[in-house]
This record gives sequence, C-alpha cells and structure tokens, in this order.
Amino acid sequence: MRVLVISDTHKKHENLKVVLERVSPVDLVIHLGDAEGYEDYIGELCGCPLEIVAGNNDFFSSLPREKEIMAGNYRVFMTHGHYYYVGSGIEDLKREALARGADVAMFGHTHIPLIEYGDGIVVMNPGSISYPRQEGKRPSYILMDIDKKGMAHYEIEYL
Repeated sequence: MRVLVISDTHKKHENLKVVLERVSPVDLVIHLGDAEGYEDYIGELCGCPLEIVAGNNDFFSSLPREKEIMAGNYRVFMTHGHYYYVGSGIEDLKREALARGADVAMFGHTHIPLIEYGDGIVVMNPGSISYPRQEGKRPSYILMDIDKKGMAHYEIEYL
C-alpha cells in the first residue's frame, strides 16, 4: 500500500499536480488540513480515496477536526495540529494519539516536515507543498509505503 501524505495546500495546487504525477499510483491520499474549500477538487485530482481533516484556515468547513483511520494494519490519528499547540511542540499531540491507541500521529499546521520515532508511536508532519517554512523552503510531502510483510516505511520527499 502506498500512501501520499500532504498538508497546507492553501488553494495552490500546481505542486500537488507535480507530486501526484511523480508518485502515482497511490492507494490513498491523506490531507492534514488547510485545503480552504478545495477538498472536492483535491479529491478529483488524486484519483484515489482521500482522507482529509479541517485546518485552522478551513473556515465554515464541515470537515472533521480530527480522524482515526486504518492504513494497512496501522491506526492513524489525523489532525491539523493547531488544537494541540504543535507550534510549541508535539507532546500534547503525542499524548492524545497514544491515548487513542494510534500507531501513527499525523499533523500539519507548522509547514515544517518531521518524522519522529519513539514512545511507541511515529509522529509526522509532511510540511507544506505550497508554502514551506523549513530551512531551504523546499515544498515537501511524505510517502508512507506498507510493504508485503505489512511494515510501514516513511520518507520525507521534496520538490
């Protein structure tokens, strides 16, 4: 199973199109918020199932604030992150995800890519493919590959 994890597209979809061409086919796309009303358009672009949550810029959205899904054998907790103060650290998010029995916690909001292993959970942020904020400011996303043995492998990729 191949999962594309993105966040913070903010109405700017050219890089998403490039990423989809580069990594296709994928079995699932996870969007961690700030689609700003373009979730249907993003779903059409993906051509596969889309799981998406609301971000702090998804005003008047009916999208859920957070979700729990299964990706292969992995329980994934999805949230944009702003309700867990991820700009100040990931401890609150990690605590919530562990309390929910998640194997993986995914968030956006900071526009800075991250994969952290430890404490019985993988915490990740794909950064932003539209407005990156990390050093070098390269648009980023994460590929989650689940191999034939059911093991997940994560990689931050850059445009």
